[in-house]
Amino acid sequence: MQIKINDTLRAYIDPLTEAEYTALERSILVEGCRDALVLWQDVLVDGHNRYQICQQHGVPFKVTENTSFKSLDDVKLWMIDNHLGRRSVSDFQRGVLALRKKDIMAAKSAELAALALAEDAAVAPPEDGEAAARPAAMPLSSREDIARAARLSSNTISQIEKIQKTAAPELVEAVRSGTISINAAATVASLPEAEQVAAVAGGKKQMQQAAKEVRELRAAARTPREPKEGDEPLSEVDQLRAEIATLKARNAALKAENAALHERISALVDAS
Repeated sequence: MQIKINDTLRAYIDPLTEAEYTALERSILVEGCRDALVLWQDVLVDGHNRYQICQQHGVPFKVTENTSFKSLDDVKLWMIDNHLGRRSVSDFQRGVLALRKKDIMAAKSAELAALALAEDAAVAPPEDGEAAARPAAMPLSSREDIARAARLSSNTISQIEKIQKTAAPELVEAVRSGTISINAAATVASLPEAEQVAAVAGGKKQMQQAAKEVRELRAAARTPREPKEGDEPLSEVDQLRAEIATLKARNAALKAENAALHERISALVDAS
């Protein structure tokens, strides 16, 4: 059988790191290819790295065909569930996979609802004011469902969503590689893209410092609690700390404004 490679499926799951690939290659050369490659008809679904290594070194392998797949989305859902069950998958990648599953299932749900409406209309159009029956909502319809599928907290899923939407590619790569935590990356992702890139270029400490400054800016921006009668006055140390926090917040705001102006100047230069 001539095995075909679908580029979309090959790129759907994050590739192995160089160290992981080397370890897999060493294992296959010593023990052989123990796990069968999974096919959808003649398209490779699971085992792209094993297939490449076996082809390169002439190592024999087995294949098995999954006959339950009816569409490319079915294949993707199987790949997602397969990887979510692996212990080696990072929290960030589990969150990304669960969010992908949510999108696929939401599209399937909308498709089923539209099909049901079309069938109802063809058989017996609903009377005025009568709503047509719709299929029940599919799983992963809420953030809590997504969090359970990924074995993460709802807050972590929210942070991963924010990273996907607003983080610069360099910051996404940093959190994917584990250089920065999901929590810190979501905080840094609120900065202008130029500042995100600069923070990543500065390394782990610079990214942590950027996250700290953003948190301090948010804290300083909160409306202070009005002192109640009988409250102890702030000590001189606490007053100085509050002043330092305010100055840091102003400094962070000026940095953000400066970065935005630089981006605007660059855009104007490129346009001229």
